[in-house]
Amino acid sequence: MTVNRVLIFAGGRLDPGMLREVRSDDVLIGADRGALFLVEHGFKPDLAVGDFDSVSQEELALIRKHSKEILAFDPIDKDLTDTELAFDLAVRRSPAEIVLTGVIGTRLDHTLANLHMLLRAAEQGITCSIWDEFNYVTLCGSICRVEDRGYTYVSLLPLTPVVTGITLEGFMYPLHNATLRIGQSLAVSNQLAAPVGSVQVGEGWLLVIQSRD
Repeated sequence: MTVNRVLIFAGGRLDPGMLREVRSDDVLIGADRGALFLVEHGFKPDLAVGDFDSVSQEELALIRKHSKEILAFDPIDKDLTDTELAFDLAVRRSPAEIVLTGVIGTRLDHTLANLHMLLRAAEQGITCSIWDEFNYVTLCGSICRVEDRGYTYVSLLPLTPVVTGITLEGFMYPLHNATLRIGQSLAVSNQLAAPVGSVQVGEGWLLVIQSRD
């Protein structure tokens, strides 16, 4: 069976508004507390995965009851974060797209690790994005459309040490054949000047972050 899109709900900051994005043919994966979030809002995860150390025994019982499948891991004897476990299981389904939500929170280490998953998806030929109430993050390594999704700013940050050949069209502050290096803030807090902008990259990988306060 071909899977078009997998939505992963992790245990970071979760916005109930994201539930409006769920389509009938989406595969839903809940990572740890993200599974509880889905169940509590009336959704039946196709898969619940994690060590479930952030839920009570009563909440875990609820997750078990309302999930189609559950994979529980020992919180000590595991090498991956719950989100990466969910991500790897999503990749195995060979979807066209993976959406991650609840992957940005107070733990900067987890947030950075989750941003790096965008590159892993790109290397597998899978479209991947991170969504929440305040951010929409994608990765660009060639030519990308940037649609106005209601966020205020568009920032471009290198995920590789150097990104060359950056050309922007449809932005308030255009660039032509520019180079960005890690640590530079030249392309932070740009804005779209049209309903759709375009980002072209020659070499390297560029995070495209739409955000609002």
